Amino acid sequence: MGNHLTEMAPTASFLPHFQALHVVVIGLDSAGKTSLLYRLKFKEFVQSAPTKGFNTEKIRVPLGGSRGITFQVWDVGGQEKLRPLWRSYTRRTDGLVFVVDATETERLEEAKVELHRISRASDNQGVPVLVLANKQDQPGALSAAEVEKRLAVRELAAATLTHVQGCSAVDGIGLQPGLERLYEMILKRKKAARASKKRR
Repeated sequence: MGNHLTEMAPTASFLPHFQALHVVVIGLDSAGKTSLLYRLKFKEFVQSAPTKGFNTEKIRVPLGGSRGITFQVWDVGGQEKLRPLWRSYTRRTDGLVFVVDATETERLEEAKVELHRISRASDNQGVPVLVLANKQDQPGALSAAEVEKRLAVRELAAATLTHVQGCSAVDGIGLQPGLERLYEMILKRKKAARASKKRR
């Protein structure tokens, strides 16, 4: 399903102005990123092969009584050799979604290192982060609170808004509230940026 990583990394001019919020989905390989993307897109579980490059989909999410909000979602491969390229996709993004396999406790330290590295990159400082603790449908999955602790999410920069949400790509549980929180965090950041500009 994945496309090859080329010069397709999103830029401000590439994205439709005022039409969609730009969100990048990253995380270690086999965390379930692509399955989550297609659960959101098609409202069903899609078994996917490892992403060799990236997938991108425009997804409309209903929010309360409104018409909903459109996310332009970029799902980028999580293999170790691809991780240095994440920054090409996260530049100028509105939000980061970091997916972890909540059953793979032995890889949470590796996930922690990558989460802190990408969120502290100069281009990403202050960008809201939604951590999805995936595979909650499986026995032995750590809770969102435990994943938050293991990833030291609260140790991210003070200016970074964060939320950890348990979810499952198989049944879709947790995805809607997670995206609603991400939307709220993105709006809060945009409002703060506008207020800061007015004070200058």
